[in-house]
Amino acid sequence: MRVMRAAAAALLMLAISVGAIASAAAQSPGEGAPPMMQPIAKPAARPAPRNPATTQPTPAPGPTAAREPDIAYGAYQRGYYVTAFGEATRRVEQLNDVKAMTLLGELYSNGFGIKRDDNKAAEWYRIAAERGDREAMFALAMLHFSGRTKPASREEGAKLLATAAKLGQASAAYDLGLLYLEGQLFPQDFARAAALFRSAAQVGSPEAQYALATLYKEGRGVPKDVVEAARLLAAASTADNTDAQLEYAIALFNGTGVAKNEHLAAILLAKAARKGNPVAQNRLANILAVGRGAQANPVQAIKWHIIAKAGGVSDIPLDTFVQQQPPDVRAAGEKAAKPWVDALKELRQSRS
Repeated sequence: MRVMRAAAAALLMLAISVGAIASAAAQSPGEGAPPMMQPIAKPAARPAPRNPATTQPTPAPGPTAAREPDIAYGAYQRGYYVTAFGEATRRVEQLNDVKAMTLLGELYSNGFGIKRDDNKAAEWYRIAAERGDREAMFALAMLHFSGRTKPASREEGAKLLATAAKLGQASAAYDLGLLYLEGQLFPQDFARAAALFRSAAQVGSPEAQYALATLYKEGRGVPKDVVEAARLLAAASTADNTDAQLEYAIALFNGTGVAKNEHLAAILLAKAARKGNPVAQNRLANILAVGRGAQANPVQAIKWHIIAKAGGVSDIPLDTFVQQQPPDVRAAGEKAAKPWVDALKELRQSRS
């Protein structure tokens, strides 16, 4: 089952995202130099978390030769949820299959093939967790943190995360690390958080790679090491983590911990900008304005500047740049930005 990530109330206090500090970080450091020459000034202790309210477990890999072919899991992967529900039920009844129990919890939790029922989801997750399934432990922990199980308990959720993390569940290790950064359920412990992030990063969690890179960059819980930070940012960036793409682009542009490469920095900024990151949009606008890492393009520079401003990132030098452009160039940039700005307005209205 795929792991879904978004903002969650349970760990929201941990989320100081790149966009949240955009205004403070977007000032130009010097004439003719893109503002991305300045690293993003955000607390290293607070990498942006995944969403524990909607995060769901990832089932064990497909069946081995020693097991009956898992038709239920295969059906789930293909979106045939009614079939998955029926086959999972059969596997539980006939084989007492723990993975099928977790799958039933997942189907009830999401309302896939069956009416959503948080109580039944929690019940199936709990049964599977008691039988040692780490994915069920993680899923049940998420229900606790999101208040979707009665009684909900962050303490119980943390215990489940700890057990799942010991069994190698990467998302559980990552979320547990966030709790050690938060310092509420546990005493704040950067070293412990770093160890948990590392265990998840080593098995490919891009969120954990980004979080650990943040700690290495600032020397929190680990020795300061910009080379290791850049390596981890590169790995998370390759896995399409937007925040990592932004920060790795900054490292590449500055040559911090990695060979300087302004062209690759521009490519990564464009990727993050297209995914809606306002700081990346601002940095890309500056690159296109001065022509470093990419060919100068005033129309596109104006476009991304306007979009970034709509997302909360102001930039006085870019305002000046826009005013210095011919009217037809400004008009073209404004026209190109309009669909993005309109979409942002609609999104905000839908959330209000």
